[in-house]
Amino acid sequence: MEVPAVSLPALLATGATPTPAPSETTAPGVATLQDAQQSATKAASWVEQNWSTWLAIGLRVVLILVIAAVLRVAVRRAITKLIDRMNRTVQAVDGTALGGLLVNAERRRQRSQAIGSVLRSVASFVIMGTAALMVLSTFQIDLAPLLASAGVAGVAIGFGARNLVTDFLSGVFMILEDQYGVGDTIDAGVASGEVIEVGLRVTKLRGDGGEIWYVRNGEVKRIGNLSQGWATAGVDVTVRASEDLDRVRATLDAVAEQMSKEEPWNERLWGPIEVLGLDSVLLDSMVVRVSAKTMPGKAVAVERELRWRIKRAFDEANIRIVGGLPTVPEDELPADPTATMAAPSAYSNSASPQTETASAILPPRPAAK
Repeated sequence: MEVPAVSLPALLATGATPTPAPSETTAPGVATLQDAQQSATKAASWVEQNWSTWLAIGLRVVLILVIAAVLRVAVRRAITKLIDRMNRTVQAVDGTALGGLLVNAERRRQRSQAIGSVLRSVASFVIMGTAALMVLSTFQIDLAPLLASAGVAGVAIGFGARNLVTDFLSGVFMILEDQYGVGDTIDAGVASGEVIEVGLRVTKLRGDGGEIWYVRNGEVKRIGNLSQGWATAGVDVTVRASEDLDRVRATLDAVAEQMSKEEPWNERLWGPIEVLGLDSVLLDSMVVRVSAKTMPGKAVAVERELRWRIKRAFDEANIRIVGGLPTVPEDELPADPTATMAAPSAYSNSASPQTETASAILPPRPAAK
C-alpha cells in the first residue's frame, strides 16, 4: 500500500501543523566499546613511553643492592681473615721466649675479637647506608631534607647519650691502643685490680679482696698498667750502724747469686739482683737497698722471697736487723712506783655522789618565832 505524497505548500494551505520527528539520544552513563578501546590505547601508549625508564630504575636498584651485598660480604670476610691471622701469629709464638714478651693468647684473642666486631659493624653501616641513599636518589627523592633531619636527630641523640658515646669511644681507643687486656693488673684511679673482661663500654676488674669492679671506660682518666714491660722489686734492709758493710754486702751477694740459680726465680728475674748501696745512714742504723728487674706482676713475690732469704742469711751470719721500736723483755722493765699504791677513793671528794649518800641526815631546824 502506497502512501500518497503530500507537499509542504499543500499542508500550509490546509492549516495543518507538521509533527516533529523524534531525535536520536544515547545513554550518558554507559561506556561503549569504542571508549574502552580508546582508554586501552592510551594506557598502552603511556606504558610504552615509560617502560624503559622503569626498567632502567629497577636495574639500577638491583645493581646497587647486589654490589652493596657483595662488597659487604667481601669486607667482612677480609676483616675475619685478618683477625684469624693475628690469632695464629700469637699462638705460634706462645710458649717461646718471644711469647713471654708479648701479651698472652687470651688477651690477644679478646682484643682481636673486639676490634673485628667494631670494624665489621662500621663497614656494614657505611656500605648499607650508602646503598640506601643511592637507592633513594635513583627514585629522584630529594635527600637534602632527610639528611638535615638525620643530622638534627644525631645531634639530639648525641647530647642525650653523651656518656654512652664517651664510654664507647674510650673503649674503642683503649682496645686499639692496647692500653690493657685480660690478665693485666691495672690502677684505673677509681678502682684497681686484675682485668677479667674488656668491653667497649665497661671494663671488669677483680680487686685484691675478690670483689668485681665495673668501671665505665669514659670515667677512666689515667691508667697504670702493672703487667706490661717489666717491674722492679726493691727491698730495704735496716742493720745496725756498727755492722761491717763489706760483710753485709758479701752476704747479700751470696743470697742474690743463690736465688738467681734456683727455680722458678731464674725465670722471674730478668736481671741480676743488685746491692745499690746505702739508702740512708742514721745514728743507730743504716738502710741498704737491694733491687732487681723482674717479670711484670711478679715484683711482690720476688720481694717476699728476698726478705725471707736475707733474714735467714743474716741470722746465720750473726748480722742483726734493726728498725722500729725495740722490744724489751718483761723482766727487764723498770719497776712501777705506783704499783703498790691504792686507787683513790670516791669518798675522798666531798662533792662526789658517794660522799653525799653516806653523810648523816641532819634533823630539821625549828622555825624561828
